Amino acid sequence: MEIVSTVSAARSFLKPLKRAGKRVGFVPTMGALHEGHLSLARTLRQHSDVRVCSIFVNPSQFNDPKDYEAYVISLERDAGLLRREGVDLLFAPSVEEIYPAGYQTTVTVSEVSKPFEGALRPGHFTGVASVVSILFNIVQPDVAIFGEKDFQQLSLIERMVHDLKFDIEIIRGALVRDADGLALSSRNARLSQDGRTHALAISRGLFAAQAAFKQGLRDSARLEELVVESIKSVPNPVIDYVSMVDEGSLAPVRSVSGRCRLLVVARVEGVRLLDNAAFDPARS
Repeated sequence: MEIVSTVSAARSFLKPLKRAGKRVGFVPTMGALHEGHLSLARTLRQHSDVRVCSIFVNPSQFNDPKDYEAYVISLERDAGLLRREGVDLLFAPSVEEIYPAGYQTTVTVSEVSKPFEGALRPGHFTGVASVVSILFNIVQPDVAIFGEKDFQQLSLIERMVHDLKFDIEIIRGALVRDADGLALSSRNARLSQDGRTHALAISRGLFAAQAAFKQGLRDSARLEELVVESIKSVPNPVIDYVSMVDEGSLAPVRSVSGRCRLLVVARVEGVRLLDNAAFDPARS
């Protein structure tokens, strides 16, 4: 695996491969890799000849500077994991490489950015859209993959690619859970043992809602309440939102009549945890 830190080096590595007709796959990350990230790299094996991963902690998508400063990665550890997965190129640029002096351009996906994470974290999705656009321009992949755990972010990328006419196929990577059901996240490491146990209330609530859905329940409010009740069963719950939305528009729905997602964000021990589950009458 080649490791590069400059735009010119990344392009030099990829140029002859593209000229030879190789199909390039791309996984953008912020490091602190876990099995969820690695599953994305594995999925790309079916869709590309050359696999590229980026590790870049993007300052423009952090609302709180303290969160950015606290975000710690080990490039050596992450590179070892990616090497074992057969990734061909790791692009790990500095902040100055991505945002040189005088940088002033941003990308905004207006409607998708407004609710949920966009409302709670102003500017976050402009940071995401901008840096992904930059990375797409550098790597120029044929296919890129984004995980379903951050479903609003995935929807934002799909809309941006469509609207800006990027010639890139976007693949949805399945949400990966630990054996106990907790959605994999780099933030899980910040939970104590008790906190992790309490965090399981999130997935437990989603599973309960899915079970009720399979039994015929379609009312969104009642499905949402099953998740809320589960989370409230643990000490000191903080719920940012629990909302059933249409998968295409992210608009809240009163009843599940098409493909929907139940989006959840809750805080355990101050750690903000995202999760979601799919609800599709055609597959129930």
